Amino acid sequence: MAELKGIVVPIVTPMNEDESINLEELRRQVDRQIEAGIHGIFPFGTNGEGYILNGDEKKLVLETVIDQVAGRVPVYAGTGCISTKETIEQCKMAEAAGADILSVITPSFAKASQHELIVHYTTVAEAVHNMPIVLYNIPARTGNALEPETIVELAKIDNIVGAKDSSGNWDNLSAYIDLTKDMDFGVLSGNDALILKALRRGAKGAIAGCANVYPKNMVGIYENWAKGDDEAAEACQAAVAPLRDCFKYGNPNTVVKTAVNLLGYPVGKCRAPFNYLCPEGVEALSAALEADKAKGMC
Repeated sequence: MAELKGIVVPIVTPMNEDESINLEELRRQVDRQIEAGIHGIFPFGTNGEGYILNGDEKKLVLETVIDQVAGRVPVYAGTGCISTKETIEQCKMAEAAGADILSVITPSFAKASQHELIVHYTTVAEAVHNMPIVLYNIPARTGNALEPETIVELAKIDNIVGAKDSSGNWDNLSAYIDLTKDMDFGVLSGNDALILKALRRGAKGAIAGCANVYPKNMVGIYENWAKGDDEAAEACQAAVAPLRDCFKYGNPNTVVKTAVNLLGYPVGKCRAPFNYLCPEGVEALSAALEADKAKGMC
C-alpha cells in the first residue's frame, strides 16, 4: 500500500475556453509537480473541481493522471459523492483505473448524522475492501462534519487509513491526531496555514492547494521538517501567507487557478459559475506573485 505522507497536491483540472478538459496541460502540470518533489497527486480535490465534473470527465482525468504519473508517486482519487451508491461507483471506477488511494469527502447538502456517516463510510469501505481510503472533512463546503469520535470509530476499519481535515479548526485537527496516535492511521492537514503545526503534533503531511502555485515551497515545509531543519520549515510555512491573504477576494479555487495562469501555465478558468475574481483581487494576486518570484519561490 502507498505510504500516507508528505505534501500531496489537489491538482487543478486545466480547461480550454469551451470548458472542455485540457489533457495536454494536465500532463504538463503532473510533470511540473513531480519535478518539484511532490509526494502525491490528487485529482478531484476541491482545487481540482471534482464537484463540477461529470463521471466521464472524472474517468478521463484520472486515467490521464495515472498514465502520466507512471508510478512515480501515489495517485489519490477523489471519489466521494452525495449518495452512498454513487460514491461506491466512483470508488470502483478509480480502483479499476489504477488509483493508489481513495479520498472520500463527506456527503453534502442534506444534513447527515454521525451514525449515518459511519454507516456510509463503512458500506463504502466494504465495497472496495482492497483500496485504502482517506476520509475528507470540509464542513464549510459540504455542511457535514466528521466529529473526532467518529474518526476514531472509522479508523478501526482496516482499509480506512487516514483523514484529511480541512475544517480550519485547529482543535478539530489536533483531536484527529491525538485520538488516533496509537492506531494505524494517518492525519493530513487540509489547511495550508496549519501544515507545520500539524506535523509537529503528529500529522503525516498535508493535501495542499497552494502546491499548485508553489510546489517546491510547499514540499519544503515537509522536507525541512523531516530532516530537522525547523527554521527552514518555518520559513517555507510563513511564505504561504501572502497567497492565502488573496483568498479574501474570492473562491480559493478561483484564486489558486488564476495564480497558476499568472505564472504562465495555461490551465484556464474554473468552470462557470465559479470563475470570477474581481480586478482588485487579480491586482493583489499579481503583486503577491511578483514578490514571491523575487524570492525565488516561483
